[in-house]
Amino acid sequence: MHTLPLGHSDLHVTPICLGTMTFGEQVAEPAAHAILDRALERGVNFIDTAEMYAVPAREATCGATESIIGRWFASRPGMRGKVVLATKVAGPSRGMPWIRKGQGMTAADIVASCEGSLRRLQTDVIDLYQIHWPERHVPAFGTLYYDPSKEVSTTPIHDQLEALAGLVRAGKVRYVGLSNETPYGVHEFVRLAEQHGLPRVASVQNPYCLLNRSWENAMDETCHRLGVSLLAYSPLAFGLLTGKFDQYAPADAGAPQQARIARYESVRKQRWGRPEALAAARRYNQLARDHGLSPTQMALAFCYHQWRVSSTIIGVTSLAQLDEDLDAWDTRLSPELLAAIDAVRWEMRDPAQ
Repeated sequence: MHTLPLGHSDLHVTPICLGTMTFGEQVAEPAAHAILDRALERGVNFIDTAEMYAVPAREATCGATESIIGRWFASRPGMRGKVVLATKVAGPSRGMPWIRKGQGMTAADIVASCEGSLRRLQTDVIDLYQIHWPERHVPAFGTLYYDPSKEVSTTPIHDQLEALAGLVRAGKVRYVGLSNETPYGVHEFVRLAEQHGLPRVASVQNPYCLLNRSWENAMDETCHRLGVSLLAYSPLAFGLLTGKFDQYAPADAGAPQQARIARYESVRKQRWGRPEALAAARRYNQLARDHGLSPTQMALAFCYHQWRVSSTIIGVTSLAQLDEDLDAWDTRLSPELLAAIDAVRWEMRDPAQ
């Protein structure tokens, strides 16, 4: 698999990234190590994790995913040098006081979180260190509208960049990125970095899939013009775009109970659990079949070969899922099928935004 540069950095990553948030919750450590091994055997060089993983988030499993990856590195000498490793510092607690006590995310929080990630990952340096969600109030995780009355930000973006710059100078972080961001946030991080000689963000990790193409409304132009790469997460919409829920909804008794959205009520309460999201997914899934593709092939190919996407983050719970997702790289969507996809979006918009 070829690699491409991430933003203005000298990181070169594969266009498919292995996401790991299932490790330590749905996926036990031996299976997680097998998935990591297979991903690298098949050419993937990019791994993404976060301090708050596994997901769904629980105090008992906070940091478990990083620890699993750290033990994988420790048991395979030389493997760390073959991987572009990305992790994230959580923003304000969002109801998870075990991550941090305060409502904000201070410079000291960023440094302490990075030190914790380095220990768990058993590495001296993080290649891409991302802010998992903004310290500011933003419309994210299914919230549609910005509401200035909810603004409780206490740490200016400049202070956050200064903390990240200290980690870069110390050799603990190579490059920085953002996640769940807005056009304002990307512009402000880039402006302040350029104005003050601070680390310039290389990437933004945001949702992007057939059920949520909100990236195409301002974020794509912002990041294209500023040279910031998109790392697209949830390309299969928590399984809705695989077809596994076309007969039974996630809450139905007949649904596959090991799937995240069926297994965890907390996931069904999020944007992926909206009835409108399932209805749109079923339309797209049938469209794929009508064109001789599996729903998974069409949904992944849509992300894999978009000019907007630098790397697509896939999350799996088995080797079979991993192979299916990687095999979809060879799928190309015809202009006629892309036009039909756009027609469905025009009718049903972005139900999982």
